Amino acid sequence: MSVPSPIPVDVVGTLDELLARLRERGVERGASIAVACAPGVGIGLEAAGSAWSLSTDDAVAAVAGLEHELQPRWVWWGKETAAVLVGGGLRPARCWDVAAVHRLLYGGWRDEPARVWALLNDLPTDSMPEMGQLDLLGVQGDEGDFEAPVRPDGHLRPEWLSGAWAATGPRLARWAATASAAAAMQQQRIAALDRHQPMLATVRSESAAEMLCVELAHDGLPIDLGRAEEIIASFVGPRAANETEATLHRRARDEAVLQHAPPGWVADLRNPAHVRSLLRGVGVDVADTRAWRLEPFRDAHPLVDALLTWRKAERIETTFGYAWLDANVGRDGRLRGGWSGSDGAAGRMTAQAGLHNMPADLRPAVAAEPGHAFVHADLGQIEPRVLAAVSGDDALARAADDHDMYAPVAARLGVERPVAKVAVLAAMYGQTSGAAGQALRGLETAYPTAMQYLRDADDAGRVGRDLRTSGGRLIRMWSLRELAERDESTDRDERAAMAARGRFARNAVVQGAAAELFKAWAATVRARTTGLGARIVLCLHDELLVHVPVEHADDVARLVEQCLHEAAQRWAPGRRVRFVADASVITRWSEAKP
Repeated sequence: MSVPSPIPVDVVGTLDELLARLRERGVERGASIAVACAPGVGIGLEAAGSAWSLSTDDAVAAVAGLEHELQPRWVWWGKETAAVLVGGGLRPARCWDVAAVHRLLYGGWRDEPARVWALLNDLPTDSMPEMGQLDLLGVQGDEGDFEAPVRPDGHLRPEWLSGAWAATGPRLARWAATASAAAAMQQQRIAALDRHQPMLATVRSESAAEMLCVELAHDGLPIDLGRAEEIIASFVGPRAANETEATLHRRARDEAVLQHAPPGWVADLRNPAHVRSLLRGVGVDVADTRAWRLEPFRDAHPLVDALLTWRKAERIETTFGYAWLDANVGRDGRLRGGWSGSDGAAGRMTAQAGLHNMPADLRPAVAAEPGHAFVHADLGQIEPRVLAAVSGDDALARAADDHDMYAPVAARLGVERPVAKVAVLAAMYGQTSGAAGQALRGLETAYPTAMQYLRDADDAGRVGRDLRTSGGRLIRMWSLRELAERDESTDRDERAAMAARGRFARNAVVQGAAAELFKAWAATVRARTTGLGARIVLCLHDELLVHVPVEHADDVARLVEQCLHEAAQRWAPGRRVRFVADASVITRWSEAKP
């Protein structure tokens, strides 16, 4: 293999000179420009086969100037670049996020540049070089020109991956050029797929979603700290002055449950085995102690009601208590956590710091700031509507014309609406028995195309064949090899494992497509409302919360609904399926319609 040579880099002195060079190379407004930037060093660019570097103390301002003049689609390795720009006050309109596209193409969650580059170049990932002691000491072996980011063996240099790419302006330019090369190879891989056109649309919305994730982490969710502390105190009492006082509070909460135990009974409420034994002692025998299983027994004995109340307080204290506020809410009253555009499975957005699993009891503390309001919107019956679109089932699409699509489904099946709803959801989750069993059989007759779509996914999952969503995301199936190698595995175990894989597959192709539509919607809302001072502050599965100046709230509410129709047309062009979102203007999250 020949040793890669560093590409030539044109070093320029001013932003105006850089703009002139770009225009000389025919880089027009809206073109793709790869960028790498490092505060205090400068920026490096690649476009139209040429590379440039500009040394500047304010790298963000330089990128902002290019954004204003050229409105390009920025190409970068991942959201680390977006974080630098957003942290400096710039919010680019469009990008191609190489890491996000990699997760679409290859599935899973791992998206580090070394792996992305290796897979695109058909190199083994187990031979990716790593930093060693000689590298740390600056001693180089026979590895070619260190000013080139790619080694003679085709892999990216671990030194560059560890930060050497940001040492100088020319290296920034070469790192940008490498991202550009990766994006070009990704485009080739996409073009080879039979669904390359819808996948290109997914690439744009997924990249925008990663940009949105950076903004969500930067901006945070507005929190009324005083109200939050009041709610927490209602469950666990006031803030403890010290650990001794905190221990006394915990004992008091425990005693509120144990007072209902049989005389002389001692139990650790944080030990599930102890709790099961305690419940049996009062005549409540359950398979496990999960809240949903205990709920029907709330009136059977006072201990059950006290235990469920204790559970809620325990969760507040341990996960969403005063320590949670102190760790995650800044002095500006914003709750911040990391965000990702994909969970590594079907592609749903994820968040840290409790942003995705905050108890409903705390929602009154999520409050718009003075002079602002929230626009809240969620997608109605999103998964069955998505199933109608991705399967191409005309009958199910006609049902989606109704604002409540379960009503026409129920009428067609001749069952009550709740039964129809359970049947549709059961079909997507692979359940075939229970109260909705008869209605499930009716679905096969009424909506055969949609049911066949689900069966095909189920069949593929059972045999371990990877799938792609309608937007092109790879859904990986796991191997049963480990099960087969265990002595205790049986045919029954294997059949159960295959069935579980089938259920995952049939749900993932719908849930994954729904996630793609949601992100396309969120990206469209981001683009269309920014001129009104609006900021998306929460994305929760199929729910958006937008923080907006109060004078623009009604306009943004209308735009949010319009953006859904626009996004749906791009996501599934030519598919006649109605999607609905109920938008409302509120001041606290708890005011949103259930």
